[in-house]
Amino acid sequence: MPRNPAVAELIKQACQKRGWGPSELARALGLAESGDPRRLQRQHARRWIEGERTPGHWWPYIAQVLGLDPEAIHLPEPVSAAPHTDTVASVLHLGRSDVERREFILASSGYALSALGLPDMDSITRRTKSALPGAIRVGQGEVAAVRHMVKALGDSASELGGGHARHLAVRYLTQDVAPWLEGRFSEGTGRELFAATSQLVHLAGWMAQDEGDTPELRGLAQRYYAHSFRLAAEAGDPELSATALRGLAVQCVDLGHRAEAVQLGEACVEYGRHLHNPRAVAYYEATLASAAAQDDDRRMATKHLAMSEAAIGRPAAVDVGDSWAAHYSPGRWAHESGMILSRLGDLDAAEEHLHLALDIHGLDRRRTRAIVLADLGGVRLRQGDVDGAMATWRSFLDCADGIRSVKVQGALQDMRVRLRRYDGVPEAQELREQATRIAG
Repeated sequence: MPRNPAVAELIKQACQKRGWGPSELARALGLAESGDPRRLQRQHARRWIEGERTPGHWWPYIAQVLGLDPEAIHLPEPVSAAPHTDTVASVLHLGRSDVERREFILASSGYALSALGLPDMDSITRRTKSALPGAIRVGQGEVAAVRHMVKALGDSASELGGGHARHLAVRYLTQDVAPWLEGRFSEGTGRELFAATSQLVHLAGWMAQDEGDTPELRGLAQRYYAHSFRLAAEAGDPELSATALRGLAVQCVDLGHRAEAVQLGEACVEYGRHLHNPRAVAYYEATLASAAAQDDDRRMATKHLAMSEAAIGRPAAVDVGDSWAAHYSPGRWAHESGMILSRLGDLDAAEEHLHLALDIHGLDRRRTRAIVLADLGGVRLRQGDVDGAMATWRSFLDCADGIRSVKVQGALQDMRVRLRRYDGVPEAQELREQATRIAG
């Protein structure tokens, strides 16, 4: 069959999740098709994983052993944004494709890094000189409307998960904000409009990432983050630029692209270096610390975690406003730091930080509190405190019901798997059954 990169990426990611290389895939396929693990040569499996060829006869067996949709063989090839297309046209095309589900886009570490070179710094100036006759006049009222909707939709998603109302955010972009982006405005208003739209597009990316762990949603999230960065950079807003890069860095951590995550984390820190908002500085330093911990670079992780801690403890020199980074409270810092310390193997410090997040600072969003409780239960189990883990997970389940978030769903599954070793304990069985009901 002709090469199809979209199918190859599905196979590659499914193999990575299982820790399989070509040999393991070939063995599993041989067993599935004929019961003979030597039936298929390793080199054929390698070609499918690397995208050199697309499987024909073997596709049903690949779908079976990797848990893929058998219809995925008919996916169109992935569509990538051209590097120098107009940012407004590109982001509106992305949003409309999302609403109409007419393109299949995959995440890739190469695309994440390419975002660093994409902004068109003359975009706003050019638009102020080329508005079409009859274009809508845009002022501070429209900018304020976008900011208000970002806050309203963001509050809902923070409470109930990214799977809640994502398409409302995208439709607002493509139907309401689109005419303003293509309207008539001064350069100053244009910069504010691009900055506000950057936040809306970032929210759409975060919602897609939190909605589900599918190749399509990962690809959408990555494209939204990259466009958020372009809009912010073209608006001349370093904080929003760094925040968008943070989204890409976190996604690279989640996907196991460790070197790319570190590079994007370093770019976050560079963009935020001269900001007067200490919460933003803490946000980006913690991002780099997390990426370094994932990359097993203890020295770098420890260094930037300390820099993040120093920043979060400083009072703001100016009004930090309502930016994305302004929401990075000491409680959220304590949670992220706890998970970095857990990754570094310091479980006592990790538990202390997670307690700090829950008990001292408190957490104002149900989704966030649920995730912290799930993480704390996992840390307690690793410390051998089984009773403490189950008590924490019971609180997690009470908090998690009704939340549509891939992180919460992942935490439910992780908890269920870890509790299997305690099948003889009635409370463990009850927790697993309750988790199954919540997960649906």
